[in-house]
Amino acid sequence: MLDNHVKRESAPIVILRRLDPEDAQLALQQLQGILKRQEVVDALSHRHGDDEDGSNLLEGMLHRQHEDEIRTLINDLHPADIAFILESLPEQERQAVWELVGAEHDADILLEVDDWARESLIKSMDHDDLVAATSTMDADEIADLVDDLPPGVIAEVQKGLTDEERSQLLEAMGYPEDTVGAIMDFDMVRVREDITLEVVLRYLRRLQELPDHTDQIFVVDRDDKLQGTLYLSKLLVNEPERTVSSVMTTDYLTLNPLDSDADAASAFERYDLVSAPVTDDKNRLIGRVTIAEVVDVIQEDSQEQALSRAGLQEEDIFAPVYSALRNRAPWLLINLCTASIASLVASRFENTVSHIVILAFLMSIVAGIGGNSGNQTMTMIIRALAVGRVTGANTWDLVKREMTVTFLVGACGSLVAASFAWAISGSISIALVMMAAMVGNMLIGATLGVLIPILRDRFGKDPAVGSSVLLTFATDSLGFFIFLGLATLFLI
Repeated sequence: MLDNHVKRESAPIVILRRLDPEDAQLALQQLQGILKRQEVVDALSHRHGDDEDGSNLLEGMLHRQHEDEIRTLINDLHPADIAFILESLPEQERQAVWELVGAEHDADILLEVDDWARESLIKSMDHDDLVAATSTMDADEIADLVDDLPPGVIAEVQKGLTDEERSQLLEAMGYPEDTVGAIMDFDMVRVREDITLEVVLRYLRRLQELPDHTDQIFVVDRDDKLQGTLYLSKLLVNEPERTVSSVMTTDYLTLNPLDSDADAASAFERYDLVSAPVTDDKNRLIGRVTIAEVVDVIQEDSQEQALSRAGLQEEDIFAPVYSALRNRAPWLLINLCTASIASLVASRFENTVSHIVILAFLMSIVAGIGGNSGNQTMTMIIRALAVGRVTGANTWDLVKREMTVTFLVGACGSLVAASFAWAISGSISIALVMMAAMVGNMLIGATLGVLIPILRDRFGKDPAVGSSVLLTFATDSLGFFIFLGLATLFLI
């Protein structure tokens, strides 16, 4: 029996915390409430300036109380949630909250925030804090921030790296943006094919912790050439006496560091990968890509496409007005020019419109439906281009298919439009002209919806950028021309 006076060691209490995106939203609302209260305190303090000493004392106490509330609230969150909150605050408030974030979170947050927010956060940090945060990052993570960090910080961080880490950093910095080399990491497990699974298990236990998203171990020879992959599932279910070569997989996908990151993302989606090895031209293993980086690539590409369809680039939603103006004005001016040309086309038929005034109300319907039809087709084609399903061999088949679909949809829709035109004009001739013009403009929109993104892609341009502007210009101008032209021929 144990002596009653001997204290038993109690097991450490582990607090399980479920990550929930709604926590960040709730924390943001609470944080904004605290910041609003501080604004009220500042305003009242300035208004009652007679008792300056008492006012300053009260203001200081409330200010420290609010800082403590923010510090407690923000530092209990996951770094990704803190990054979300910082991105959701105006510049001045963002800087105030950033100063209250614990230094242990700095590195993770700088890697999580978007580029436009990271730039302002780095500018507010002093040299020593930047060096301390960057020194905790892996070589591939430092390479991601090289363009944003001051040269002096990079130079000092490099001094603290091992020769291997310094070589990895220089290698990662040498790859162009949007390539596999720019997103790969160097933290991976390698083994030889002639050892047993028991030796591999002992080696993994010695590591104590596996790299994130490790689902397979890479099998290499003495020259670091990739021979196969050993999945952890096979390692665990096979007999320990078996050799790696007897259970490793030799049918695997490899990526080249100069491959497009979009192509890598497509491969991950197609083959349901968690990680993939990156090899050079001599099949030497130099890194790996994980699903974490691929998710980021897919999300960034999706956001870029959504913005580029409107002729925009990513920007801080709280950026100064001048910065937003520079981002948005160019495409608005281009839209103004194209709309002016469409109006010029309509003005050529002034005589027709003056004789039949109802045409002025109907021609916008023809132009709008043609644009909508083309945008539907264009969205499908841009998506197909992104996943590599459009080739030179099937372009004409796509055009024929879209024209057939559009003709059938247009025939049904034009009957409704013709009925509407007949109802408000009382003229069957106007209804027939509108019916023909609508089908014709929808066919033009569908054809251009296929050709514009494909041609831009052939010439090395982003098919999503500016395609909708060109399409709208064409369907508006040609829609007016067809509708008013037919009206001039058959109604005047």
